[in-house]
Amino acid sequence: MLTILGFAMIATFLVLIMLKKLSPIAALVLIPALFCVFVGKGAKLGDYVIDGVTSLAPTAAMLMFAIVYFGVMIDVGLFDPIVRGILKFCKADPLRIVVGTALLAAIVSLDGDGSTTFMITVSAMYPLYKRLKMSLVVMTGVAAMANGVMNTLPWGGPTARAATALKLDASDIFVPMIPALAVGLLFVIALSYVLGRRERARLGTLTLDEVLVEEKETETVLVGAGGSGDGKTPVRKGGSGSGSGTDAAARDAEDAEDDDFQGLDPHRATLRPKLYWFNALLTVTLLTSMIMEWLPIPVLFLLGAALALSVNFPHIPDQKARLAAHADNVLNVSGMVFAAAVFTGVLQGTGMVDHMATWMVDVIPAGMGPHMALVTGVLSLPLTYFMSNDGFYFGVLPVLAEAGAAHGVSPLEMARASLVGQPLHMSSPLVPAVYVLVGMAKVEFGDHTRFVVKWAALTCLAILGAGILFGII
Repeated sequence: MLTILGFAMIATFLVLIMLKKLSPIAALVLIPALFCVFVGKGAKLGDYVIDGVTSLAPTAAMLMFAIVYFGVMIDVGLFDPIVRGILKFCKADPLRIVVGTALLAAIVSLDGDGSTTFMITVSAMYPLYKRLKMSLVVMTGVAAMANGVMNTLPWGGPTARAATALKLDASDIFVPMIPALAVGLLFVIALSYVLGRRERARLGTLTLDEVLVEEKETETVLVGAGGSGDGKTPVRKGGSGSGSGTDAAARDAEDAEDDDFQGLDPHRATLRPKLYWFNALLTVTLLTSMIMEWLPIPVLFLLGAALALSVNFPHIPDQKARLAAHADNVLNVSGMVFAAAVFTGVLQGTGMVDHMATWMVDVIPAGMGPHMALVTGVLSLPLTYFMSNDGFYFGVLPVLAEAGAAHGVSPLEMARASLVGQPLHMSSPLVPAVYVLVGMAKVEFGDHTRFVVKWAALTCLAILGAGILFGII
């Protein structure tokens, strides 16, 4: 019964948010509360929620101060050179912009933190998508998949969990998986190319001067704008200007366009060019401390945010202004995390997640024993989507590994196969970072889910297929 109710609770949640019948926060709170009553444990709902909130409180604190820290770094111009480089590559071509989104997300994902990746990627690319009226779910989907592939880095979390659960060395798991993960990343880039071509066909390709002239004519405001005032979408192809005069003007303005078309305002009052190297060193030190685990991540971001604010904005009114500027993102994300704590608290507290995992393992046919690595790779898609990484790697993987060992499948193969589902996992409603992504991109979680699930699942299968082909899994 608990197995059926667990799957029913998850299905109800996904259906209601995709149909936009409930907001994600309301669904994360009300649906598990209702199912907790169905299970007959309504009297313990408070305990389950407190346990869930307690377990996710460090994550919420980390996200709150990480948003403040990276928000300040974006304000003061730390990432402007990276943004300019990506935007210079992208120009005003939707195809290049989507591919650039995947590349930027993959590069920034090297720090091992999904929230950081999404904050930087969305901050850089959001103005471009809005200016050209591109689909924002394409941006969130591509960023989530690229980050999901890179999330398998040893310091990203899943690999370390698999190594801990099966008492293996993380490098022995990760290094042989590099070719398969590279195929996964190439698949994401190829998919970005396809999605970019689709966006190009829908919108057309504009040159930068055409976009800038269009905006001046319609008096569009870049930052925070929902589109041009007349609601029209420019569809002129690049190079189709109205005569040689326009072409000559475009050539004369070519050098100035890169400065005008940056996405981030190059003249904003919060820039601190004299403190650039201090901020760069502070960020490198912070990321190094995260990787080396010198202090807990929430503590590092708390200290980093306080130091960044104090040095870049020594006057208290300016500090308050920066905090107020990022308060909306902080409230949305932290609220979503604490709401997710209700969902995870009920799933785990009532025992539904354990029964679901046991059922999934029990339904595996006995004849599949010698192929348990393949089975684990396939199961990692739904299981890491419907439960936390901790639940999967510490609760389910050891059971699967035991079954595999009985048929001669090595724990290393099982551990590598367990990483396959990460591109899909990064869009799970139980992953706090995804709320940073959709919140900053102003995308409905249901819209993101409808778009990304099929593409992320294909990315997972590409990694699994490559792992089998290369003899890794």
